[in-house]
Amino acid sequence: MAGTGGVSPSIYPTVLYADAQAAIRQLTEAFGFTELSVYEGESGIVAHAELVQGNGGVMLGSKGRGGRFDELMKDAGPAGVYVVVDDVDAHHQRAVDHGAEILMPPTDQDYGSRDYMARDLEGNIWSFGTYAPAIGG
Repeated sequence: MAGTGGVSPSIYPTVLYADAQAAIRQLTEAFGFTELSVYEGESGIVAHAELVQGNGGVMLGSKGRGGRFDELMKDAGPAGVYVVVDDVDAHHQRAVDHGAEILMPPTDQDYGSRDYMARDLEGNIWSFGTYAPAIGG
């Protein structure tokens, strides 16, 4: 898997967008994700896409593309996703430079993390920070 050092994450947040192409552009350009795969249907509909950052990934697609998941998600509200990054301030500056809506600037948290929050073009909240709990052992 590109960008993950060969590690396959076991959890993938999945988000549907009215304009998945614009979401992919914003997530890659402003938030530094890497496109792993994008499968398009007719008229630019994104049937399925996988973007990675670090050793994690997110799956996304276009709303209204059909299928059971699309049907169940049709009235879902915005999602919130947390992404671990090494340099919060540089990551934040990249997001600002690409016009992302910043909801909270880089902030040192009581639990030792430094993070910031941004809203994507369709209202989902993306938090980027240094908090990385150890899983497994």
